[in-house]
Amino acid sequence: MAIDGLIILDNAGRAIAQSGFHSFPPAYPLLHIDALNNALANASRSDDVDPVLYVPGIHLDAPSACCRLRRGDLRYMCPVSGDVDPLYAFAFLQTFIDILHEYFGHVSAETLKENFDVVYQLLEETLDSGGHPLTTSPNALRDIVLPPTLLHKVLSVAGVSGLATPSANSHPFASPIPWRKAGVRYNNNEIFFDVVETLDGVVNKNGTTAVSSVWGRVECNCKLSGTPDLLLIFSNASTLNDCSFHPCVRLQRWARDKVLSFVPPDGKFKLMEYRYVPVSASSLNQVSVPFILRPVVKVEEHGGSIDVTLNSRLTTRTMENVSVELYLGEGATGVSCIASHNASWSFNPRALTLIWELKAVVPSASYTLRGSFTSSAETPRPSRAFRVRFEIPQHNFAALKIEQLKLTGENYKPYKGMRGNSLGNIEWRW
Repeated sequence: MAIDGLIILDNAGRAIAQSGFHSFPPAYPLLHIDALNNALANASRSDDVDPVLYVPGIHLDAPSACCRLRRGDLRYMCPVSGDVDPLYAFAFLQTFIDILHEYFGHVSAETLKENFDVVYQLLEETLDSGGHPLTTSPNALRDIVLPPTLLHKVLSVAGVSGLATPSANSHPFASPIPWRKAGVRYNNNEIFFDVVETLDGVVNKNGTTAVSSVWGRVECNCKLSGTPDLLLIFSNASTLNDCSFHPCVRLQRWARDKVLSFVPPDGKFKLMEYRYVPVSASSLNQVSVPFILRPVVKVEEHGGSIDVTLNSRLTTRTMENVSVELYLGEGATGVSCIASHNASWSFNPRALTLIWELKAVVPSASYTLRGSFTSSAETPRPSRAFRVRFEIPQHNFAALKIEQLKLTGENYKPYKGMRGNSLGNIEWRW
Protein backbone atom coordinates (compact mmCIF):
# COMPACT_ATOMS: atom_id res chain seq x y z
CA MET A 1 0.00 0.00 0.00
CA ALA A 2 1.67 3.20 -1.18
CA ILE A 3 0.87 6.85 -1.81
CA ASP A 4 1.76 8.32 -5.20
CA GLY A 5 2.84 11.69 -3.76
CA LEU A 6 1.76 14.87 -2.03
CA ILE A 7 0.78 18.27 -3.46
CA ILE A 8 0.17 21.55 -1.60
CA LEU A 9 -2.02 24.18 -3.27
CA ASP A 10 -2.70 27.79 -2.33
CA ASN A 11 -6.14 29.35 -2.12
CA ALA A 12 -6.15 30.06 -5.88
CA GLY A 13 -5.45 26.42 -6.77
CA ARG A 14 -1.79 26.92 -7.73
CA ALA A 15 0.81 24.40 -6.62
CA ILE A 16 3.24 25.63 -3.95
CA ALA A 17 5.17 22.42 -3.35
CA GLN A 18 4.93 18.78 -4.32
CA SER A 19 6.86 15.56 -3.95
CA GLY A 20 8.93 14.10 -6.77
CA PHE A 21 6.46 11.68 -8.43
CA HIS A 22 9.53 9.86 -9.79
CA SER A 23 7.55 6.85 -11.05
CA PHE A 24 4.94 8.87 -12.94
CA PRO A 25 4.88 11.06 -16.06
CA PRO A 26 5.16 14.84 -15.53
CA ALA A 27 1.48 15.35 -16.38
CA TYR A 28 0.30 13.06 -13.57
CA PRO A 29 0.21 15.66 -10.74
CA LEU A 30 -1.28 18.25 -13.13
CA LEU A 31 -4.24 15.93 -13.80
CA HIS A 32 -5.09 15.86 -10.10
CA ILE A 33 -4.66 19.61 -9.67
CA ASP A 34 -6.99 20.25 -12.62
CA ALA A 35 -9.51 17.70 -11.34
CA LEU A 36 -9.75 19.43 -7.95
CA ASN A 37 -9.88 22.95 -9.41
CA ASN A 38 -12.61 21.93 -11.87
CA ALA A 39 -14.64 20.27 -9.12
CA LEU A 40 -14.41 23.38 -6.95
CA ALA A 41 -15.33 25.65 -9.86
CA ASN A 42 -18.43 23.59 -10.72
CA ALA A 43 -19.68 23.33 -7.11
CA SER A 44 -21.93 25.98 -5.58
CA ARG A 45 -20.10 25.56 -2.26
CA SER A 46 -16.61 24.20 -1.64
CA ASP A 47 -18.00 21.94 1.10
CA ASP A 48 -20.05 20.11 -1.54
CA VAL A 49 -16.91 18.67 -3.16
CA ASP A 50 -16.16 15.13 -2.02
CA PRO A 51 -12.91 14.54 -0.09
CA VAL A 52 -12.04 11.74 -2.55
CA LEU A 53 -12.23 12.58 -6.27
CA TYR A 54 -12.09 10.22 -9.25
CA VAL A 55 -9.38 11.28 -11.71
CA PRO A 56 -9.35 9.77 -15.22
CA GLY A 57 -5.86 8.78 -16.27
CA ILE A 58 -3.82 9.70 -19.29
CA HIS A 59 -4.58 6.19 -20.49
CA LEU A 60 -8.16 5.01 -20.10
CA ASP A 61 -7.10 1.86 -18.27
CA ALA A 62 -5.19 3.73 -15.53
CA PRO A 63 -7.57 5.91 -13.48
CA SER A 64 -6.63 7.18 -10.03
CA ALA A 65 -8.11 9.04 -7.09
CA CYS A 66 -7.28 12.27 -5.29
CA CYS A 67 -7.60 12.49 -1.49
CA ARG A 68 -7.75 16.08 -0.30
CA LEU A 69 -7.86 18.12 2.90
CA ARG A 70 -8.24 21.84 3.46
CA ARG A 71 -6.59 23.57 6.39
CA GLY A 72 -6.85 27.35 6.46
CA ASP A 73 -6.15 28.77 3.01
CA LEU A 74 -4.16 25.74 1.87
CA ARG A 75 -5.27 22.52 0.20
CA TYR A 76 -3.32 19.28 0.59
CA MET A 77 -3.69 16.49 -1.96
CA CYS A 78 -2.56 12.87 -2.08
CA PRO A 79 -2.96 11.17 -5.47
CA VAL A 80 -3.41 7.42 -5.07
CA SER A 81 -3.69 4.62 -7.62
CA GLY A 82 -4.18 0.92 -7.27
CA ASP A 83 -5.61 -0.80 -4.21
CA VAL A 84 -5.01 1.89 -1.56
CA ASP A 85 -7.29 2.67 1.39
CA PRO A 86 -8.12 6.42 1.30
CA LEU A 87 -7.85 6.53 5.10
CA TYR A 88 -4.18 5.63 4.70
CA ALA A 89 -3.68 8.76 2.58
CA PHE A 90 -5.71 10.96 4.93
CA ALA A 91 -3.70 9.76 7.93
CA PHE A 92 -0.47 10.71 6.17
CA LEU A 93 -1.88 14.10 5.12
CA GLN A 94 -2.86 14.93 8.70
CA THR A 95 0.51 13.79 10.00
CA PHE A 96 2.35 15.97 7.47
CA ILE A 97 0.17 18.97 8.37
CA ASP A 98 0.99 18.44 12.06
CA ILE A 99 4.70 18.34 11.16
CA LEU A 100 4.41 21.65 9.30
CA HIS A 101 2.78 23.22 12.37
CA GLU A 102 5.58 21.85 14.56
CA TYR A 103 8.17 23.51 12.32
CA PHE A 104 6.50 26.78 11.35
CA GLY A 105 3.71 27.40 13.86
CA HIS A 106 1.29 29.30 11.64
CA VAL A 107 1.21 27.66 8.20
CA SER A 108 0.33 29.81 5.18
CA ALA A 109 1.34 30.08 1.53
CA GLU A 110 3.84 32.82 2.42
CA THR A 111 5.38 30.69 5.18
CA LEU A 112 5.90 27.74 2.85
CA LYS A 113 7.40 29.92 0.11
CA GLU A 114 9.82 31.58 2.54
CA ASN A 115 10.95 28.16 3.81
CA PHE A 116 10.66 26.13 0.61
CA ASP A 117 14.01 24.41 1.29
CA VAL A 118 12.76 23.07 4.64
CA VAL A 119 9.42 22.02 3.10
CA TYR A 120 11.12 20.00 0.36
CA GLN A 121 13.48 18.38 2.87
CA LEU A 122 10.46 17.36 4.94
CA LEU A 123 8.79 15.90 1.85
CA GLU A 124 11.89 13.84 1.11
CA GLU A 125 12.23 12.56 4.68
CA THR A 126 8.56 11.79 5.37
CA LEU A 127 7.75 10.01 2.08
CA ASP A 128 10.21 7.75 0.30
CA SER A 129 10.47 7.30 -3.46
CA GLY A 130 8.15 4.29 -3.31
CA GLY A 131 5.35 6.27 -1.69
CA HIS A 132 5.69 4.80 1.81
CA PRO A 133 5.74 7.05 4.92
CA LEU A 134 9.24 7.15 6.33
CA THR A 135 10.22 9.37 9.28
CA THR A 136 7.19 11.13 10.77
CA SER A 137 8.24 11.65 14.39
CA PRO A 138 8.94 15.38 14.94
CA ASN A 139 11.75 14.65 17.41
CA ALA A 140 13.55 12.45 14.90
CA LEU A 141 12.94 14.91 12.05
CA ARG A 142 14.46 17.81 13.98
CA ASP A 143 17.79 15.97 14.01
CA ILE A 144 17.64 15.53 10.23
CA VAL A 145 15.92 18.72 9.06
CA LEU A 146 16.75 21.79 11.14
CA PRO A 147 13.74 23.94 12.02
CA PRO A 148 13.98 27.39 10.42
CA THR A 149 15.41 30.12 12.65
CA LEU A 150 16.75 33.57 11.94
CA LEU A 151 20.28 32.43 12.86
CA HIS A 152 20.19 29.53 10.39
CA LYS A 153 18.92 31.83 7.61
CA VAL A 154 21.66 34.41 8.25
CA LEU A 155 24.37 31.73 8.36
CA SER A 156 23.07 30.10 5.18
CA VAL A 157 23.06 33.42 3.31
CA ALA A 158 26.56 34.18 4.58
CA GLY A 159 27.75 30.75 3.43
CA VAL A 160 28.74 29.62 6.94
CA SER A 161 26.59 26.51 6.89
CA GLY A 162 28.84 24.49 9.18
CA LEU A 163 27.86 26.55 12.20
CA ALA A 164 24.18 25.87 11.58
CA THR A 165 24.48 22.08 11.85
CA PRO A 166 23.68 20.20 15.05
CA SER A 167 26.43 19.19 17.40
CA ALA A 168 28.12 15.84 17.22
CA ASN A 169 26.21 14.62 20.26
CA SER A 170 22.85 15.14 18.53
CA HIS A 171 23.46 13.36 15.24
CA PRO A 172 20.38 11.76 13.62
CA PHE A 173 18.99 8.61 15.26
CA ALA A 174 21.35 8.93 18.24
CA SER A 175 18.56 7.87 20.60
CA PRO A 176 17.47 4.21 20.76
CA ILE A 177 13.88 5.49 21.20
CA PRO A 178 12.73 6.93 17.85
CA TRP A 179 10.28 9.44 19.33
CA ARG A 180 12.59 10.86 22.01
CA LYS A 181 15.85 12.76 21.71
CA ALA A 182 18.96 11.66 23.55
CA GLY A 183 20.48 13.83 26.27
CA VAL A 184 17.49 16.11 26.93
CA ARG A 185 18.01 18.41 29.93
CA TYR A 186 15.68 20.93 31.61
CA ASN A 187 16.12 23.13 34.68
CA ASN A 188 12.45 22.65 35.60
CA ASN A 189 11.05 19.20 34.98
CA GLU A 190 7.34 19.45 34.21
CA ILE A 191 4.65 17.85 32.09
CA PHE A 192 1.24 19.27 31.18
CA PHE A 193 -1.87 17.47 29.96
CA ASP A 194 -4.69 19.11 27.97
CA VAL A 195 -7.93 17.14 27.71
CA VAL A 196 -9.98 18.44 24.78
CA GLU A 197 -13.41 16.92 24.14
CA THR A 198 -15.93 17.54 21.37
CA LEU A 199 -19.64 16.80 21.72
CA ASP A 200 -21.33 16.00 18.40
CA GLY A 201 -25.07 15.51 18.45
CA VAL A 202 -28.45 15.77 16.76
CA VAL A 203 -31.53 17.00 18.65
CA ASN A 204 -35.05 16.45 17.36
CA LYS A 205 -37.54 19.31 17.11
CA ASN A 206 -39.26 18.15 20.31
CA GLY A 207 -36.00 18.67 22.24
CA THR A 208 -34.98 15.03 22.69
CA THR A 209 -31.48 13.96 21.75
CA ALA A 210 -31.53 11.64 18.75
CA VAL A 211 -27.83 10.84 18.85
CA SER A 212 -24.79 12.24 20.61
CA SER A 213 -21.19 11.25 21.10
CA VAL A 214 -18.14 12.71 22.80
CA TRP A 215 -14.73 12.35 21.20
CA GLY A 216 -11.71 13.42 23.20
CA ARG A 217 -7.96 13.65 23.00
CA VAL A 218 -5.17 14.09 25.54
CA GLU A 219 -2.43 16.44 24.36
CA CYS A 220 0.84 16.68 26.26
CA ASN A 221 3.66 19.16 26.59
CA CYS A 222 6.60 17.27 28.06
CA LYS A 223 9.65 19.05 29.47
CA LEU A 224 11.36 16.23 31.34
CA SER A 225 15.09 15.53 31.49
CA GLY A 226 16.72 12.27 30.52
CA THR A 227 14.62 9.25 29.59
CA PRO A 228 11.73 9.12 32.08
CA ASP A 229 9.37 6.16 32.18
CA LEU A 230 5.90 7.35 33.23
CA LEU A 231 2.86 5.58 34.65
CA LEU A 232 -0.28 7.73 34.36
CA ILE A 233 -3.46 6.73 36.17
CA PHE A 234 -6.72 8.50 35.25
CA SER A 235 -9.88 8.54 37.30
CA ASN A 236 -12.94 7.34 35.38
CA ALA A 237 -10.72 5.60 32.79
CA SER A 238 -13.22 2.77 32.38
CA THR A 239 -15.56 5.09 30.43
CA LEU A 240 -13.00 5.57 27.64
CA ASN A 241 -13.69 3.42 24.57
CA ASP A 242 -12.31 3.10 21.02
CA CYS A 243 -8.94 4.45 22.15
CA SER A 244 -5.98 5.14 19.89
CA PHE A 245 -2.55 5.92 21.25
CA HIS A 246 0.79 7.48 20.46
CA PRO A 247 3.36 4.77 19.60
CA CYS A 248 5.07 5.39 22.96
CA VAL A 249 2.15 3.86 24.93
CA ARG A 250 2.40 0.22 25.98
CA LEU A 251 -0.87 -1.25 24.75
CA GLN A 252 -0.84 -4.41 26.87
CA ARG A 253 -0.70 -2.39 30.09
CA TRP A 254 -3.72 -0.32 29.05
CA ALA A 255 -5.70 -3.41 28.02
CA ARG A 256 -4.98 -5.11 31.34
CA ASP A 257 -5.07 -2.29 33.91
CA LYS A 258 -6.51 0.80 32.12
CA VAL A 259 -3.34 2.78 32.93
CA LEU A 260 -0.94 4.52 30.57
CA SER A 261 2.67 3.36 30.70
CA PHE A 262 5.02 5.20 28.32
CA VAL A 263 8.32 6.96 27.69
CA PRO A 264 7.11 10.36 26.46
CA PRO A 265 8.47 12.26 23.45
CA ASP A 266 10.10 15.59 24.15
CA GLY A 267 7.86 18.61 23.60
CA LYS A 268 4.26 18.63 22.40
CA PHE A 269 2.51 15.46 21.23
CA LYS A 270 -0.90 13.77 21.23
CA LEU A 271 -0.92 11.02 23.83
CA MET A 272 -4.28 9.40 23.05
CA GLU A 273 -7.73 9.80 21.50
CA TYR A 274 -10.90 8.21 22.79
CA ARG A 275 -14.70 8.08 22.77
CA TYR A 276 -16.44 8.78 26.04
CA VAL A 277 -19.26 6.39 26.99
CA PRO A 278 -21.09 7.47 30.17
CA VAL A 279 -21.82 4.71 32.68
CA SER A 280 -25.17 6.06 33.88
CA ALA A 281 -26.60 6.77 30.41
CA SER A 282 -29.25 4.82 28.58
CA SER A 283 -28.53 1.92 26.27
CA LEU A 284 -27.87 4.42 23.49
CA ASN A 285 -24.98 5.95 25.48
CA GLN A 286 -26.34 9.47 25.06
CA VAL A 287 -24.65 12.55 26.51
CA SER A 288 -27.04 15.38 27.35
CA VAL A 289 -26.71 18.62 25.38
CA PRO A 290 -25.82 21.49 27.77
CA PHE A 291 -28.37 23.99 26.41
CA ILE A 292 -31.98 24.32 25.27
CA LEU A 293 -32.91 25.93 21.97
CA ARG A 294 -36.49 26.99 21.23
CA PRO A 295 -36.68 27.93 17.55
CA VAL A 296 -39.75 29.18 15.72
CA VAL A 297 -39.26 29.62 11.96
CA LYS A 298 -42.17 30.62 9.73
CA VAL A 299 -41.76 30.51 5.96
CA GLU A 300 -43.82 32.95 3.92
CA GLU A 301 -43.84 34.13 0.34
CA HIS A 302 -40.40 35.59 -0.56
CA GLY A 303 -39.22 35.42 3.04
CA GLY A 304 -40.07 34.43 6.56
CA SER A 305 -39.69 35.18 10.27
CA ILE A 306 -37.31 33.81 12.91
CA ASP A 307 -37.70 33.69 16.71
CA VAL A 308 -35.02 31.78 18.63
CA THR A 309 -34.50 31.47 22.41
CA LEU A 310 -31.37 29.94 23.95
CA ASN A 311 -30.95 28.82 27.58
CA SER A 312 -28.09 27.01 29.29
CA ARG A 313 -28.63 23.77 31.18
CA LEU A 314 -25.40 24.20 33.11
CA THR A 315 -25.66 25.27 36.74
CA THR A 316 -22.21 26.70 37.45
CA ARG A 317 -20.19 27.00 34.25
CA THR A 318 -20.48 29.50 31.42
CA MET A 319 -20.58 28.56 27.77
CA GLU A 320 -18.35 30.76 25.62
CA ASN A 321 -18.04 31.59 21.92
CA VAL A 322 -21.53 30.29 21.17
CA SER A 323 -22.50 30.42 17.50
CA VAL A 324 -25.97 29.61 16.12
CA GLU A 325 -26.24 29.29 12.33
CA LEU A 326 -29.15 28.76 9.97
CA TYR A 327 -28.87 28.24 6.22
CA LEU A 328 -31.65 30.33 4.64
CA GLY A 329 -31.74 28.51 1.29
CA GLU A 330 -31.07 29.45 -2.30
CA GLY A 331 -32.16 32.98 -3.17
CA ALA A 332 -31.83 34.49 0.32
CA THR A 333 -31.13 38.21 -0.09
CA GLY A 334 -31.15 39.80 3.35
CA VAL A 335 -31.87 39.54 7.07
CA SER A 336 -33.08 41.99 9.70
CA CYS A 337 -32.83 40.89 13.35
CA ILE A 338 -32.73 42.12 16.94
CA ALA A 339 -30.57 40.23 19.46
CA SER A 340 -30.75 40.50 23.25
CA HIS A 341 -27.82 41.01 25.66
CA ASN A 342 -25.85 43.00 23.08
CA ALA A 343 -25.15 39.83 21.11
CA SER A 344 -24.13 40.17 17.47
CA TRP A 345 -25.67 38.70 14.34
CA SER A 346 -24.67 38.77 10.69
CA PHE A 347 -25.74 37.47 7.30
CA ASN A 348 -23.19 35.81 5.04
CA PRO A 349 -24.35 36.49 1.47
CA ARG A 350 -21.96 33.93 0.00
CA ALA A 351 -22.95 31.07 2.30
CA LEU A 352 -26.58 32.37 2.55
CA THR A 353 -26.36 31.79 6.30
CA LEU A 354 -27.64 33.73 9.32
CA ILE A 355 -25.08 33.71 12.14
CA TRP A 356 -25.93 34.60 15.76
CA GLU A 357 -22.85 34.95 18.01
CA LEU A 358 -22.77 35.16 21.81
CA LYS A 359 -19.49 35.63 23.67
CA ALA A 360 -20.84 34.12 26.89
CA VAL A 361 -24.02 32.28 27.92
CA VAL A 362 -24.46 32.25 31.70
CA PRO A 363 -26.73 29.69 33.41
CA SER A 364 -29.46 32.05 34.63
CA ALA A 365 -30.03 34.19 31.52
CA SER A 366 -32.29 33.75 28.49
CA TYR A 367 -31.03 34.89 25.08
CA THR A 368 -33.29 35.69 22.14
CA LEU A 369 -32.96 36.52 18.47
CA ARG A 370 -35.97 37.83 16.55
CA GLY A 371 -36.19 39.00 12.98
CA SER A 372 -37.11 38.27 9.39
CA PHE A 373 -35.41 37.35 6.15
CA THR A 374 -36.14 38.01 2.49
CA SER A 375 -35.60 35.78 -0.50
CA SER A 376 -35.87 36.03 -4.27
CA ALA A 377 -37.43 32.55 -4.28
CA GLU A 378 -41.21 32.54 -4.14
CA THR A 379 -41.18 29.68 -1.62
CA PRO A 380 -37.93 29.83 0.40
CA ARG A 381 -36.48 26.54 1.60
CA PRO A 382 -34.30 27.22 4.66
CA SER A 383 -32.44 24.40 6.38
CA ARG A 384 -34.57 22.34 8.74
CA ALA A 385 -31.90 22.49 11.45
CA PHE A 386 -29.81 25.05 13.30
CA ARG A 387 -26.07 24.48 13.74
CA VAL A 388 -24.92 25.38 17.27
CA ARG A 389 -21.24 25.52 18.25
CA PHE A 390 -19.96 26.33 21.74
CA GLU A 391 -17.02 26.06 24.11
CA ILE A 392 -16.89 25.32 27.86
CA PRO A 393 -13.47 26.17 29.37
CA GLN A 394 -12.04 24.18 32.28
CA HIS A 395 -14.52 21.36 31.73
CA ASN A 396 -14.64 17.90 30.23
CA PHE A 397 -17.61 15.58 29.85
CA ALA A 398 -15.68 12.48 30.90
CA ALA A 399 -14.60 14.12 34.20
CA LEU A 400 -11.04 12.85 33.70
CA LYS A 401 -8.56 13.65 36.45
CA ILE A 402 -5.02 12.53 37.18
CA GLU A 403 -5.09 10.18 40.14
CA GLN A 404 -1.38 9.44 40.07
CA LEU A 405 1.72 10.03 37.97
CA LYS A 406 4.70 7.80 38.74
CA LEU A 407 8.15 8.37 37.24
CA THR A 408 10.94 5.81 37.09
CA GLY A 409 14.35 5.84 35.43
CA GLU A 410 15.27 9.35 36.66
CA ASN A 411 15.95 10.85 40.09
CA TYR A 412 13.57 13.82 40.23
CA LYS A 413 9.91 14.51 40.94
CA PRO A 414 8.15 16.24 38.03
CA TYR A 415 5.55 18.96 38.28
CA LYS A 416 2.32 17.91 36.56
CA GLY A 417 -0.58 20.02 35.38
CA MET A 418 -3.90 19.23 33.74
CA ARG A 419 -6.73 21.29 32.27
CA GLY A 420 -9.87 20.47 30.36
CA ASN A 421 -11.72 22.15 27.53
CA SER A 422 -14.99 21.10 25.91
CA LEU A 423 -16.29 21.97 22.46
CA GLY A 424 -19.69 21.32 20.93
CA ASN A 425 -21.17 20.95 17.46
CA ILE A 426 -24.92 20.32 17.65
CA GLU A 427 -27.57 20.06 14.95
CA TRP A 428 -30.90 21.24 16.43
CA ARG A 429 -33.89 20.50 14.21
CA TRP A 430 -37.07 22.58 14.09
